[in-house]
Amino acid sequence: MTTLTEVTRKSRWAWKLWRPGPLWLALPGIVFLLLFLIIPSLKIFMLSVVNNQGQFSLAGFERFFTHGVYQRVLMNTFDIAFWTTVFSLLLGYPLAYWLSNLPERAQKILSLLILLAFWSSTLVKNFTWLILLARNGVVAHLLSALGFSGDSLLFNRGVVIFAMVHTLLPLGVVTLLPVMNQIDRNLQKAAATLGADRAHTFWRVYFTLSMRGVAAAGLLIFISSLGFFITPTFLGSPREMMLGQMIILQINQLQNWQLGCALAVILVLAAIINCIIYDLIFGLSSLAGGSNRNVSFHHRILRRLGLGLISVLACCSAVLDKLYQRGPGRWLKMSLLSAFCWVLIALLVLPVLAVIPISFTDSNFLSFPPHGFSLKWYQVYFDSPLWMGATLRSFMIGLAVALVSTVIAGMAAFSISRSDSRASGLVFLLFILPMIIPAIVIAIVLFYLCAQIGLVATDLGIAIGHIVIALPMVFVILLTTFRGHDWRLDQAAATLGANKRQVLWRVTLPSIKAGLAAALVIGFLNSFEELTIALFIGGGLKTTLPKQMWDDILLQITPTLAAASTVVLLVVGLFFVLLQWARPGVRPA
Repeated sequence: MTTLTEVTRKSRWAWKLWRPGPLWLALPGIVFLLLFLIIPSLKIFMLSVVNNQGQFSLAGFERFFTHGVYQRVLMNTFDIAFWTTVFSLLLGYPLAYWLSNLPERAQKILSLLILLAFWSSTLVKNFTWLILLARNGVVAHLLSALGFSGDSLLFNRGVVIFAMVHTLLPLGVVTLLPVMNQIDRNLQKAAATLGADRAHTFWRVYFTLSMRGVAAAGLLIFISSLGFFITPTFLGSPREMMLGQMIILQINQLQNWQLGCALAVILVLAAIINCIIYDLIFGLSSLAGGSNRNVSFHHRILRRLGLGLISVLACCSAVLDKLYQRGPGRWLKMSLLSAFCWVLIALLVLPVLAVIPISFTDSNFLSFPPHGFSLKWYQVYFDSPLWMGATLRSFMIGLAVALVSTVIAGMAAFSISRSDSRASGLVFLLFILPMIIPAIVIAIVLFYLCAQIGLVATDLGIAIGHIVIALPMVFVILLTTFRGHDWRLDQAAATLGANKRQVLWRVTLPSIKAGLAAALVIGFLNSFEELTIALFIGGGLKTTLPKQMWDDILLQITPTLAAASTVVLLVVGLFFVLLQWARPGVRPA
């Protein structure tokens, strides 16, 4: 029989394990995500297994697995996402490595260029490639001058993967760079002192320590690729259709909610399976800079396999390194790496900036280089009630989303950083869940919810959707900020007689203001450039600037679109200047 003492001991142990501590501060965000993501997602799952008569039916899943066209779309999605991830990592790793070895000022400037390419609208980038790679575009003319054919650059799988890599490569770099900056370079010197050559030093020490960043970048790129629909719509053919496009087709055009929801469930399951695999190997907490203290058996097995593969790579590299020792060797390799990285940065930035001269064309058609010089398309943009209304709406919603998401995510991030309860892991997982679920699925979930409560075609409905999508990135930034703050300074200030208000304003806020500024900027940009939510919840009546640009590309494509794209770039650039002004001397991460 269990004694009262044992019951009391178990109760105390359970309370110690799950005690809330400051986790109650995360309650507003938890309630928000439950109301606008978790519960509506369960309803979407129910729609996938219920027919029009309200009866249980697996017809949507049955149709998916019995019709070859849907299976081909699924294979397209995984194939394109896989190769996008592979090429993004293969190109992004040497670029991040090169940046991490630069002086702080040079790294800061070049990182800003990469961040500009990252936060520039996907619509703008794909629109620019549509012009540059056209049959009469500048790339086609350049290939013709070199004796190659430039007639088939668009509407194939190669250009879809290329454009997706161009969009997601900066994400890989900005994920890898902070990890590489944290690696202690003295470890490589120690390995060399103990007799290791350059190849073994890099692969066994540096590469091994950077694997957390590689894994996190690969996960984020792959999950982001799964939900892509803009790039294959503009630059691909029907043979490159992905699940995101199929979901939009089934719900927006065919009104087949059961099949559309079944496709959404399959897309979410694919993302979750990848996250489970990642968590088993690395742990999801590493996304926010955390560490896994408990190393299980399968972790040790995978680590041994990984170290074995790295040893093979190190041996192969050592052989190649000896071949270079007789020649220019290290100088040649570093020069080639620098040239490669400069070309890569130019490819990331120049297509984004190419839209600016296009907007000053005197022609009624889009071309690069532009014909003549004129400001008439800016006049058309600023005189258009449609364009100006969409721009103003994007600004107002963006500012509201930045403030609300920073407050909600900030409270949750603070509570997790100050809590030692195991329940904080569940809270962390809940707040990064919108990052795991593709944006197209979140848009469908919220569209169904907003249709029930009358928020379709309202600014509030769009803002709620933008907050859901912006929360995880703002949360990760603030969580990293709070974990990097030395809370002993607050305790020391309180010990010296400072009250809570003085500690907050004179110690805490000066330390975390850079993270707060970054969170506000990222929250605004997430909203300002978000298309998917407005595509569904806007209802065709409430258009944001990205939605108006989408409609213009699909319906007419005039140089007014280039003027609007330039405005988007100017807004992004302005907010990055404000961010750097708020955090002087801080390395971008």
